[in-house]
Amino acid sequence: MSKAPKQPAPLAFGHPPETIEFWKRLAREALSLSTPTPFYICSALPIAERIAELDAALVAAGFAQKAKNPKQKISFQHWLSCKTQPVAPLLRWWRSQDRPIEVVSEFELRAALAEGFAPENILINGPAKHRWLPRFEQRGLSVNFDSPAELAALLPLAKALDWRCGVRILTPEEFDPENPQFPTQFGFTPDEAVIALKKLLRAKVRIETVHFHLRTNIPSVAIYERTIGEVAAICRAAKFSPRHLDIGGGLPVRHVLSRSSKVYDGEFGLRSFARMLRQSAKLFPDLREVWLENGRFISASSGVLVVKILDVKERGGLRQLICDSGRTMNAMTSLWEQHELLPLAAQSGKPALTTVYGPTCMAFDQLARIPLPRSLRAGDHLLWLEAGAYHIPWEMRFSHGHAAVVWHDGNGLRHAREQQSFENWWGQWG
Repeated sequence: MSKAPKQPAPLAFGHPPETIEFWKRLAREALSLSTPTPFYICSALPIAERIAELDAALVAAGFAQKAKNPKQKISFQHWLSCKTQPVAPLLRWWRSQDRPIEVVSEFELRAALAEGFAPENILINGPAKHRWLPRFEQRGLSVNFDSPAELAALLPLAKALDWRCGVRILTPEEFDPENPQFPTQFGFTPDEAVIALKKLLRAKVRIETVHFHLRTNIPSVAIYERTIGEVAAICRAAKFSPRHLDIGGGLPVRHVLSRSSKVYDGEFGLRSFARMLRQSAKLFPDLREVWLENGRFISASSGVLVVKILDVKERGGLRQLICDSGRTMNAMTSLWEQHELLPLAAQSGKPALTTVYGPTCMAFDQLARIPLPRSLRAGDHLLWLEAGAYHIPWEMRFSHGHAAVVWHDGNGLRHAREQQSFENWWGQWG
């Protein structure tokens, strides 16, 4: 008989009890509406809480809120990162607060326009947009150019349509997280950025913005500080004084652990970040606004994935729960992140080391391997928290359809997307 595996130490995610109860209440309500599993619940309330927390830190540091911008004071602006959570009710909720949106693809731009965002409230980022953006003739957009070829192709449109223009800069702090010796594929190198800024100034377009975006889960305020200093030096070399400093996103997510059980935000403080940002703003004499495009920090806590146990196996002291969703279909981030996984109903009995699988024919299809109550049975439900960032855009259809989506805001809970039917799944083929 094989030896029973060693029990791992319990993981500490730090969710307050009221947060756990909030999601359990919504899950029970969604199930009472006959919502088929698996499904996502997306709520506006955690997003509002994160924005309010970030606003408070920025105001305390000396920034002005956009809607209350007095003269002689730098304000800040939050742009909704559409790619992070492209859920139509979220876009409508965000627009109802008169907030702007950031997009990186043709589909996202079409979604923003379809949901009523005015062109002046749309910021366009991302690479190779000269291959699709010319199909739109929208005046007043904000566009951050990404490459010399893109700039050459889009500059005539920028002049004709009165775009607010910017340049994305690849700084030394931006690199491939899996292979840090290599840079990412985004933006202008520092030398290219100086040439691009000078070209835009000579063309007399509305060049107003300098932009960088490092990566996700930045561990230290010092990384932002160094980057802003490098960007300021590039602006001085180009004799360009921006009105807008677009620092992208990247603030570390809460209540999520790395695969090595490290807390992502363990060394990052919002108030120290805001103070650094206000101090660094002095490097830009004509700066009027700091733009933030945080996706994961804003929306990760706004979603959960609800799954149902379909079958239970036990082998060599390891319990195996086969569920109707897992990593492959609905939770790709479980490959490099650990999220809290909870039974919906109260359970009893001594915990046992348990692997939670999805229904696909891949050993890769795992949500977690953690101690869970031995009393869990087929038909029970599990909640996988912090599923509000990149889960829906990375959703796969591995012999299954897309999951249902339930939306929650101040008006209660409602179905936002039905579970995909076989007819819809197979009917895509001609």
